[in-house]
Amino acid sequence: MSTRSHTMVMLRRNFRHVARNPTSVFNSVLMPIVIMLMFVYVFGDAFDVGVDYIDYATPGLVLLAVCYGLGATATAVNSDMTKGIINRFKVMHVSRGAVLTGHVVTSVLTNVVAIAALIGVAFLLGFSPAAGLLDWLGVVGLVVLLGLAAGWLTVALGLAAKSPETAGLAAVPLVMLPFFSSAIVPAEKMGPGVRQFAEYQPFTPIIETLRGLLAGAPSSNDTIAAIAWCVGIAAVGYLWARSTFEKRA
Repeated sequence: MSTRSHTMVMLRRNFRHVARNPTSVFNSVLMPIVIMLMFVYVFGDAFDVGVDYIDYATPGLVLLAVCYGLGATATAVNSDMTKGIINRFKVMHVSRGAVLTGHVVTSVLTNVVAIAALIGVAFLLGFSPAAGLLDWLGVVGLVVLLGLAAGWLTVALGLAAKSPETAGLAAVPLVMLPFFSSAIVPAEKMGPGVRQFAEYQPFTPIIETLRGLLAGAPSSNDTIAAIAWCVGIAAVGYLWARSTFEKRA
């Protein structure tokens, strides 16, 4: 079998595991929707963002939807490593690259499902983007690129962790980081120190690019920074994951 065939087998295997884990489905798909309902209905009127809060918050919540499924990916990767499943794959001559790529692609496809559900609920809550066809294609492209970057970094974290429990905890900073960005409120409304951190951390230009695309007026500076961060994170995650995999497998 080719590497592509091995990857498809790993993909089907990983999807079955996700579907059989209610906690994983809740964290990946339902939790972002719960957070959207909470911020829009409970806190939305407290934020003065110059537009309807649902229009402001949806791009940031899209990024949150990507991050909330990462803990399950890290745990699954580490479980394969620590429980000897990788060694079984080696005996079966399964491509090593297919094992890692299968987890990353599963993570990206789970993100797409979660984001589609989130945007569907956003429309029910009054979300009214001005994006055209090219803008929506840009949103899809950036979401997939972000998913690949986050997926490879999470796979690397899962491989580096000593146990499935610590692997899940290793992804927590990635889940928390969007809350210290412009996802929920504009960075300029934050206090000193936090504002500067929000302005220069990687998720803010990604969120602002999504916000601009959905508003039909993307910023070239934010777009370049967002793509650069995604490519850089993906490269670091991929190289780290491959190096760790070679050492531990």
